[in-house]
Amino acid sequence: MASLDNRSYYDEFAGWYERERGKGYHRMLDDLEVQLVERYGTDRDVLEVGCGTGLILGRVATFARSATGVDLSAGMLAKATARGLSVAQGSATNLPVRDASVDVAYSFKVLAHVADIEGAMREMARVVRPGGWVLAEFYNARSLRRLVKWLKPPSAVSAQTNDEAVYTRYDTKEAIAGYLPPELEWVTSRGIRIVTPVSQVHDLPVVGHLVRRAEDLLADRPIARDLGGFLVVVARRR
Repeated sequence: MASLDNRSYYDEFAGWYERERGKGYHRMLDDLEVQLVERYGTDRDVLEVGCGTGLILGRVATFARSATGVDLSAGMLAKATARGLSVAQGSATNLPVRDASVDVAYSFKVLAHVADIEGAMREMARVVRPGGWVLAEFYNARSLRRLVKWLKPPSAVSAQTNDEAVYTRYDTKEAIAGYLPPELEWVTSRGIRIVTPVSQVHDLPVVGHLVRRAEDLLADRPIARDLGGFLVVVARRR
């Protein structure tokens, strides 16, 4: 399948994006991400880079002082706007946001699709105030999720497009450290999807509960968090 530019891919994905959200596996991912934003962003000004349809931003807006989202896709933003959220169209590598204007900038499931990742990290650092936080999620090359992705066929995101139609990068911890600009200090990390073999396991009545419980317990454990399929770097602006 021919590759699409990121904007076209997500415009096409917008109609299907929420079909599995809010339950099972996807609910687990959203919960673990929102928990991390709440830890650093309660009663603060926060920015979501790649806010999509606003599912996470809407939850963040309930505890942040202000919550703004930026996304490349007009199709995604139309749904976020319909939710009454404060959003703007823009690129992760050229954020339409003032210097040092937010306390927390976060991005989930987006940065792995940005080819100029160093530029995106510089932009996230630029908009955060000194002492503020950047929460940046990467696709972990050393994870069970990466192995499963390699083994299974592509997943459809629309009637015409699958998830191999957009640029995707898997990173090691060493590579991620090299993406951070000097003004960001890597403080800690959170691992998401550490033990989940396939997403469907979360739909099983008993097993799904046990796997979810394990994911909650392991997310911040040093022995396990670096194995997460989604590795969230917590970095502080110097």
